[in-house]
Amino acid sequence: MGIGGCIILIAVGAIVTFATDWHMKGVNLDLVGVIMMAVGIIGLAAYVSIFKRRRIPPTADGDLPPVTEERYYPSDRRY
Repeated sequence: MGIGGCIILIAVGAIVTFATDWHMKGVNLDLVGVIMMAVGIIGLAAYVSIFKRRRIPPTADGDLPPVTEERYYPSDRRY
């Protein structure tokens, strides 16, 4: 479910909760609408969090310094 699906879920939940006066036996439509809005908001937050992690490159704080090797070869070998 992407951003569009989450926004649609929030909108439909708000319509069911606030703009309708339907009554169904055994089903509280106000609660169903609130649950739909909550799921949409949670899905939107999760999607944005994952999307943000993919787009932002690692910062300099988390990068490791490059490894440099230095070898020492003495020119005068005494055995």
